[in-house]
Amino acid sequence: MSKMINNVIIKKLPVFSDERGWLAEVFRGDEIDYKPEMVYVSFTKYNVSRGPHEHSFQTDYFVFAGPGNFELFLWDNRKESSSYGVFQKIVVGETNQVAVLVPPGVVHGYRSISKEGSYSTNLPNKLYAGKGKKEVVDEIRHEKDINTKFKME
Repeated sequence: MSKMINNVIIKKLPVFSDERGWLAEVFRGDEIDYKPEMVYVSFTKYNVSRGPHEHSFQTDYFVFAGPGNFELFLWDNRKESSSYGVFQKIVVGETNQVAVLVPPGVVHGYRSISKEGSYSTNLPNKLYAGKGKKEVVDEIRHEKDINTKFKME
């Protein structure tokens, strides 16, 4: 098994199935000390990437439950971390239903690997662009840097 990144939590989603379909518990406040501030759902077309980027203050709590799958890329870019420089890549989504907590300073990105596209949900602990969308967005966009060391290949 490859080395894990400190403070990144990858939680297998408990899925309950019956004749109607399935239900997955994606977040429980009694299991993790975390408080989301907003929730959004996104659809990513096949072979399209989001990221890599990182946040200085924001923690993301992604839910990859399907439909569709992603390749998820994570790099520890926190110099003070004992796992600094560690890289992780995993397939997440319909075939590996997980929630992933990504703390500030961990570079992250994902690419849809499903022909029909892929869905994800995020429950970040900060509002995008702050209250009333009047603040600077907390993102360091490595995907715009052609010389970045954070390559999603």
